[in-house]
Amino acid sequence: MDIATIVGFLGAVGMILGAMISAGGVGPFIDVPSILIVFGGAFFAVMYTAPMGVFLGSFGAMAKSFFPKAPKVEELIEKMVELSNLARKDGMMALEGQPVPDKFFEKGLQMLVDGADEHKMAKQLNTEITAMKARHAGFQGVIKAWIDIAPAMGMIGTLVGLVQMLGNMADPKSIGPAMAVALLTTLYGAFVANVMFGPMLTKLEGYTGDEIAYREMVIEGLRNIARGESGRNVQDQMIANLAPKAQAKFADAA
Repeated sequence: MDIATIVGFLGAVGMILGAMISAGGVGPFIDVPSILIVFGGAFFAVMYTAPMGVFLGSFGAMAKSFFPKAPKVEELIEKMVELSNLARKDGMMALEGQPVPDKFFEKGLQMLVDGADEHKMAKQLNTEITAMKARHAGFQGVIKAWIDIAPAMGMIGTLVGLVQMLGNMADPKSIGPAMAVALLTTLYGAFVANVMFGPMLTKLEGYTGDEIAYREMVIEGLRNIARGESGRNVQDQMIANLAPKAQAKFADAA
């Protein structure tokens, strides 16, 4: 669970609701036609920006912005150092069946155990990274479509409300509901784009960058094991990816 995401989202929604309540209650800000135009219209418009599988899969990606699986870089380095020392002492076959933090690491390690050279191993794992980036980009493209389309739907709703209002100027009772549609669709569109999906996209792009960096560290560590590097050399190379405080922890432990 990512506390910053949950607290940030709930805090933003809470501030908006608080402003609505202080302005006279939430009721005046709820309008069914506006909801249908922005939320319903955007939902179906976003749907046809991507294949159905990608569209449905994007909801799982959205959930990961609240419940990410953060890469454990320190654990990775410790395990890589342990395996490098084991390989230097007992040979590459001693790595067979060794527990590792994740499937990506396990796949690369198994390739080395099975006799693949470091270049073949790195090429295959880099191909997997490329595929992961493309997969994430597809899901993030759907979220970006929400950011682009929701305000556009809000503008469409504004125009619908203005047409209704101008077409019924002789009837004062019809002006209020039409003006509500015109204004609330803009409000809903801005809310969807800037509170719901804009920060979410930024968060997921950051998680993708972290995952790529983690996997590249896995590849580099496995290549060092294949070259027969010592555990100390492997550690020194890998901690270069960490912040100074994290590097200091490894230096103190050495």
